Amino acid sequence: MKLTDGQKKEATGFFQSIQDKLLKSFEAIDGQAKAERKPWTREQGGGGTIGVIRGPVVEKAGANFSEVWGERYPALEGEHKDKPFMATGVSTITHMMNPWAPIGHMNVRLISVGDEFWFGGGGDLTPMRPFEDDTSEFHEAFRQACKLHAPDAYDRFSKWCDEYFYIKHRKEPRGVGGIFFDYLKGEFHELFPFVKSVATAYTEVFPKILNRRKDTPYSEKDKDEQLYWRGRYAEFNLAWDRGTRFGLMTGGNTEAIFVSLPPVVKW
Repeated sequence: MKLTDGQKKEATGFFQSIQDKLLKSFEAIDGQAKAERKPWTREQGGGGTIGVIRGPVVEKAGANFSEVWGERYPALEGEHKDKPFMATGVSTITHMMNPWAPIGHMNVRLISVGDEFWFGGGGDLTPMRPFEDDTSEFHEAFRQACKLHAPDAYDRFSKWCDEYFYIKHRKEPRGVGGIFFDYLKGEFHELFPFVKSVATAYTEVFPKILNRRKDTPYSEKDKDEQLYWRGRYAEFNLAWDRGTRFGLMTGGNTEAIFVSLPPVVKW
């Protein structure tokens, strides 16, 4: 089923609102730094806005919005190759100064190719050392969001997340999980409320976790360990992440694509 112009506008408007909400929450958590917003355009069609904040508490956090289109879809899936396409979404990543505050990631997206469209996205938590209350609160937020989709959605998407965010060359998981989903096809009015609930859940639960951990005492040894631990995150995004590959294949903004990488890292 083909997307209408009204549905596209509804989705892009929501994704932009989530970007704005995230950047404001990062500013509040840091207390000093202000987010920098940089619009960009894509020569082949579309563009977006990069949102980045760097401060003494939020070492680096990004929240990006994009809407791109073109005549030839750069297919990761062969059946869609070279068809007209439109892709829009919001993505976010956070790297805190405090080693005990976890990395957080979330994205939701809508892709239309030819006469088809689908949603994808999810969110996951990557702490250097897991805290049970953080992990359980994070998962519970997504469990509630998934109830809008199907009774077994959380179980399926949580398992999918664990499988997707597995660092194959290290033989270890990236973090404590969350949810991941892709190629959700059906009626827009049935799927979009679920996607909205996922993004909204993240904007509510993740800032709570950061506020809980951002002032935890830490040593130079803890900070050094964090920098090596961040290397695992960078390795996954560069070697395995499909979003990184898709962004590069569509001729997206390079700065926006790599905003997910840690500001300082060691190997």
